[in-house]
Amino acid sequence: MAQLGSDPEVLRIGNCSGFYGDRASAMREMLEGGPLDVLTGDYLAELTMLILGRDRMKDPQLGYAKTFLRQLEDCFALALGRGVRIVVNAGGLNPAGLAQRIAEGADKLGLDAKIACVHGDDLLPRAQELGLGSPLTANAYLGAWGIAEALNAGADIVVTGRVTDAALVVGPAAAHFGWSRDDFDELAGAVVAGHVIECGTQATGGNFAFFTEIEDLNRPGFPIAELRRDGSSVITKHPGTGGAVTEDTVRAQLVYEIQSARYAGPDVTTRLDSIRLGTDGPDRVTISGVTGEAPPPKLKVSLNTVGGFRNEMTFVLTGLDIEAKARLVQQQLESWLRLRPAELDWSLSRLDRPDAETEEQASALLRCVARDPDPTTVGRAFSSAAVELALASYPGFTLTSPPGNGSPYGVFTAGYVDANDVAHTVVLPNGAEVSIAPVAPTAEVTDVPEPELPEPLPHRETRRVPLGTIALARSGDKGGNANIGVWVRTDEQWRWLVHTLTVERLKALLPETAKLAVTRHVLPNLRAVNFIVEDLLGLGVAYQARFDPQAKGLGEWLRSRYIDLPVELLP
Repeated sequence: MAQLGSDPEVLRIGNCSGFYGDRASAMREMLEGGPLDVLTGDYLAELTMLILGRDRMKDPQLGYAKTFLRQLEDCFALALGRGVRIVVNAGGLNPAGLAQRIAEGADKLGLDAKIACVHGDDLLPRAQELGLGSPLTANAYLGAWGIAEALNAGADIVVTGRVTDAALVVGPAAAHFGWSRDDFDELAGAVVAGHVIECGTQATGGNFAFFTEIEDLNRPGFPIAELRRDGSSVITKHPGTGGAVTEDTVRAQLVYEIQSARYAGPDVTTRLDSIRLGTDGPDRVTISGVTGEAPPPKLKVSLNTVGGFRNEMTFVLTGLDIEAKARLVQQQLESWLRLRPAELDWSLSRLDRPDAETEEQASALLRCVARDPDPTTVGRAFSSAAVELALASYPGFTLTSPPGNGSPYGVFTAGYVDANDVAHTVVLPNGAEVSIAPVAPTAEVTDVPEPELPEPLPHRETRRVPLGTIALARSGDKGGNANIGVWVRTDEQWRWLVHTLTVERLKALLPETAKLAVTRHVLPNLRAVNFIVEDLLGLGVAYQARFDPQAKGLGEWLRSRYIDLPVELLP
């Protein structure tokens, strides 16, 4: 057990990065903005692992988030001087390399910093042996106990490879409070707090459905979780920073990129249906009541492969006969191509309107995406063929870009391996290596039966309005699947929503999902329903199966759809 702050009953953990490329000044803002015990940063996503994998192919010394080094160089002395521990997953595919670079930087600055790194997640050398195929990257999602071990050994900075995003919060909390591996309720509470702050300003008003309610969204502050010994927490931000922390901004993050009511991780399976939110003053939201269960026996593995090469050209179709123009240019391009790509996907976006007052409002976009294992097939041979049509096709022919070469695209899949087959290891500041045993006991994860629903509202007068008049939503990606979390603010609205927004109604409102498998999960404590739409994103974000490859706008599309809503529920 290591006390990481001055208060043995409270641990104040801030976040300064929600993705690789987030606000560069956030580390300094968080360190200067007010008291903190621990500062975390999440730099890894499914797409990021592919980017780092390509970096490593070019230079084996790379594979980590280079932006973190620049942030730390600016803030190294400040963090050490304030006694703030730093825990980040910026190590990516090369945590040892990043730790070495940090140590070199500390030496140049004349600083005495204790640095630890967590590794063992990289399963690429054993991918075939573990039945994971031949990917570009293969990384198991490790848990929090290596981080806790490093902090217990006095580390000022802990860098990791692929750990779960929430582990960056769970590890410090477990070290500070001395939790045991089977303190599942406390660990689950920390997982929820970690899930809320892991995406940075998404918890303080960023990407928030009712964003017009937030007085100052110019530069939202980054979030802070005040962890308590019992696993409960308060989500807040530094005073004077932009954005807001409300029950709804927290709820928005809670329904982001989740699946069922059981949220499985390597340390604990968290019951999302047990979460209770409350208000503890301005910009202070309490999270309590979270329960946890034993984690599953297998670890999830992030697998990225280079699927081939892609190129795309977008035709602008203006004015009359849009459909006929689209048919003509599609027929022409496919017949003019000298090399036929393995995949040729066409999509027509009818952004045009009749009798438009501007040319842009009179135009539609026809997008053609080519994919093939051979870069030659989707390179200039493809894009130049599109340009050659310029004087021989539909009236008003124009393209949004000149011809260009194709580029590689990635494919994400999830694998699973027994936790006992992963060598979770921490290198302590003194150079000693410690093996972290898997958590026991474990339990297979099963779906939670749908809870008893409240009585539906009696049929009353309705008005046809957008669903988003009363409903909030947030959506995101999980591999090739998308999730849409939808919630409302009052019990009466909940009685209507949970009976109205069924899988069948969702498919009717979002026709792109009609032929796909969709599952609904109910979270009554949050007045929320969560939908998993399978295969909407093809083979993952890097595959770019649709124009919104991470499904970030999917929830807003749903909110914009019209539905018959009881008048009494309207604002």
